[in-house]
Parts: sequence; C-alpha cells; structure tokens
Amino acid sequence: MSGISKGLGTVEVALRWDPSPLGAPAHDLDVVAGVYPAAAPYGPPDYWVYFDSRSPDGTIYLNRDSRTGQGLGYDEVMTVELARMPAEHARVVIGVIIQQRAGRLVFGDVANPGVRIRDGYTELSNHGFTQVAGSRATTVAEFTRAESGAWAFREDIRGFSLDPDAFIAAMGTASA
Repeated sequence: MSGISKGLGTVEVALRWDPSPLGAPAHDLDVVAGVYPAAAPYGPPDYWVYFDSRSPDGTIYLNRDSRTGQGLGYDEVMTVELARMPAEHARVVIGVIIQQRAGRLVFGDVANPGVRIRDGYTELSNHGFTQVAGSRATTVAEFTRAESGAWAFREDIRGFSLDPDAFIAAMGTASA
C-alpha cells in the first residue's frame, strides 16, 4: 500500500506573524478547527477547537498559542490527529482569525503572516495570506474522509470580513 492511498495521519497547522510595532497594540491571530459529522458534512459542526480548547476526544489540540507573535518561527501550532478521529466525523475545516481587540485589522495590517500545513515531514500548504489581505478571517484547509477511511487534504483559501464568532459559525459552509 502506498503512502498516498493510506491517507493523512497527524497534521500540523503552524501559524506565524511578526509582533506589532513598539507601542502599538499586539496582533493576536488564532487557528480554529471545525469538525463536521459524516451524516451532514456541510451542516452544523459537532464542535469547534480554538484558543484554549481541545477536541472532546483529544484528537485536535493547540501545542502553542501566542497572543503577540513574539518568538522565532511559528508562534501558534495546532495538531490534528486524523488517523485517530472517530468514524462519525468526516470533515475538518481549518481557519485563521484575527482577534479584533485593536480595531478592524485585516491580514494586510499584520506583519509577515503565514501558515504552513504538514503531514509529518510532507508540506501540504505554505502561504502568506496575500490572497486574503483585505480579510479579517480565512479558511486555509479542508480535510475529508473517504469511504475507505483515508483522509485527504484540500487547500481552501476563502477570506471573510466577519467578526470571530460569526466566522466560526460560517467557516464550514460549502465553498463557492
């Protein structure tokens, strides 16, 4: 059996950005995951994972959560253990939001933002939000489970001008 037909196992979603200029309010970006049931993969999610939370079954969790972008490399990291996810879940959507504490920020206002998605050492996606520079939130990835049980990745870059709570509710809608 080839590595491709096995599907994805443990995926890492890593987010980076540079700190705000000295004296300016901190920029806080967050990775968000929505988990959708096999019975209704485009209906309401079974649950979301964001900020200081983790999935009820422990398959999705934050390893690092930065509120400033300070540090070297990737400041916020989410792990998604697709291979351990229960069969009743067939779709996971990953998004990124900008907390709006300091006004109406968009990705173009944040210095050097980027997201990298890897399955082990295999890079699935790596981009800097230029496509969604005028957005306050964006989806970045969709993982779907085939009937065989194997998980597949699809890059899904869609910008939203919604506040964080409204984005979390809308991020799993079918793409245009």
